[in-house]
Amino acid sequence: MNTFSKKKIVIALLLAGTQVASAGTNVFFNPLTQAAAIAQVPDHINELNSPWQVPAGVSYKNLTNMHKIDADPSQSTLRVPGLGHSASNTDMSAFDSTGRYIFLPHETMYGAGVTRYDTVTDRAVNLFKGNMNGAHGDWNGDFGALDPATWTPNNTLLVGEEWSGEGRLFEIMNPLADVDAGETIKLRELNSVPNVSHEGLRFNHAGTALYFVDEDKSGSIYKFVPSVKGDYSKGQTFVLVVDAFAGDSSVRWNVGVNIGEVRTGAAHWEPMTDANGVALTSTDPFRNGPSRSSNPDLIRGGRAAADEVNATPFGRPEDVEVGYLANRDEVLYFNATSEHVVYSIEELGNGKAVVREAANRATPRNLGYAPTTAQLDSPDNLAQDALGNIYIVEDKPDPMVAGDDVWFLRDTNGDGVAESIDHFMSLQVKGAESTGMIFNPAKPTQFIINVQHPESTGVAGGQGDATWMYDLTNVVAPPCIRDEDERDDEDRGMHRFGSKQAQVKTCSKSDDSNFIKKLIRAAK
Repeated sequence: MNTFSKKKIVIALLLAGTQVASAGTNVFFNPLTQAAAIAQVPDHINELNSPWQVPAGVSYKNLTNMHKIDADPSQSTLRVPGLGHSASNTDMSAFDSTGRYIFLPHETMYGAGVTRYDTVTDRAVNLFKGNMNGAHGDWNGDFGALDPATWTPNNTLLVGEEWSGEGRLFEIMNPLADVDAGETIKLRELNSVPNVSHEGLRFNHAGTALYFVDEDKSGSIYKFVPSVKGDYSKGQTFVLVVDAFAGDSSVRWNVGVNIGEVRTGAAHWEPMTDANGVALTSTDPFRNGPSRSSNPDLIRGGRAAADEVNATPFGRPEDVEVGYLANRDEVLYFNATSEHVVYSIEELGNGKAVVREAANRATPRNLGYAPTTAQLDSPDNLAQDALGNIYIVEDKPDPMVAGDDVWFLRDTNGDGVAESIDHFMSLQVKGAESTGMIFNPAKPTQFIINVQHPESTGVAGGQGDATWMYDLTNVVAPPCIRDEDERDDEDRGMHRFGSKQAQVKTCSKSDDSNFIKKLIRAAK
């Protein structure tokens, strides 16, 4: 065997060995070219039949909605009287490990709870809801703004309070309980985790650490390490400190001394508690309380405790995802909604990390394809497919004339920084925002996404909050972008994208399904 052939085999083996570690792939769809116009009436045909504009070939169907559940006496969900189109507020979804059940927390001001949808029986049941005493300031037996949800490695479910309630994190111990047969849902407050405005929850791949964020305008990024894997009742909490940040942790990210301050580069995880969960700060990080109060001694304690250890403040951190970079380092992604930025945090081990801006408004859009008139605006939710691709879901735009968008974060070299964000979906429902996008762990071509608080929720008989299933199996592939080493010299066209070169050629039939094949293979 000649030296050239040996070299090619070695390279192929190395690439095969790193496939699962890649942070993403090339864009696999024809990107959209504009944000959708919003239908100006509730229950418009678009809301009922196709709430998002999507690339060619992406299929979809409605799984469940408020109207469907209300019309069936055998089903139940949550609708708080008097809250109008915010009466249900279905938010950050979670699948169980089999992909059969979908858990839908409700981000209502009070009386919040969780609904479980069974994809096999097509039935929704409310697992629990609060007593609504929170409307009078009494949170004993009530829950407010249950926003994030995540399935745990030991088959329980975590849900947390965001802007309402007391900043508590709860664990549902038996989320698959047969409530129809009278089995009672068991849940506990995790007093081991600091009280913040919970928005994002994700475990690392080993299941030995839980990342969470504080959705505050001076919010920080936290890591909780259980003393015993799978038992979240005791552990140590750390908070992210960017080494070069020289501002004031206690004020908003963009006020006074914090204007223009560095939030990227070398960083470390500063302990807020010891290994037994005992606070290292004078402020009790586990103090229950509102997110805002004229008396700082009454508000939830995690924010102030993080300030004491000089935690770096970000502009409303929201959802999180955990993936891998091409070098196999674990990476945490999070949105900073007020900054219009998606950050990546590369874990270096021994408490060290590197923070980068993965995407922002300066990131090229639809690079190499027809441009889009939309821009990245208020990134809110994140999702991740089986190949490690990250999808960015925007918050509700203002004014409501064009729908919020979903972007594909294209990071083909796996360094945690996007070469492009590609326009993937756009919502066209009045009064609504997209939320809860998550891929099915058992069927990697499928993902769900929710229409949250559309105006139709407040209309008698309206469709209301809805959960939709999308499938990528038959997506129409764009012209292939090939790396230099992959091109056919006889059939190539040179195109310069910024400072990068890529080879563009029409995909063959086998290429068209390549992304889908990779997606399915990666999930096995």
